[in-house]
Amino acid sequence: MKGDVYYGKGIRELRDSHPDLFELVSNINDTVWDGEVLDYKTQKLIAIGITASRADPRATKKQIRSAIEVLGITKEEIVDVLRVVLLTSGMPAFSKSLQILNSVTEAIEEEREDKA
Repeated sequence: MKGDVYYGKGIRELRDSHPDLFELVSNINDTVWDGEVLDYKTQKLIAIGITASRADPRATKKQIRSAIEVLGITKEEIVDVLRVVLLTSGMPAFSKSLQILNSVTEAIEEEREDKA
């Protein structure tokens, strides 16, 4: 499930051109996401909180989309994370992240309707 779903385009391109670097990144990725105590879902929610608190729209969007599509994390669970972002990082980071969450969930819903 974890696979290379979280790799950026640049990393995927390493697969053929620089397989040694791709393997290194893959190993780091697998090690990070294979928590000894925390499950993958909890780790993903933490990743959403970190990217949201940094007000990084691109990373936040990618984390939210993959959380929903790959792990089935709900909008309500993400809102709970964003509540912590509000407390720790303030209104601008919270507001921006909430806008991203809404746009991602709307896009996913539209994609599902188009497939139906």
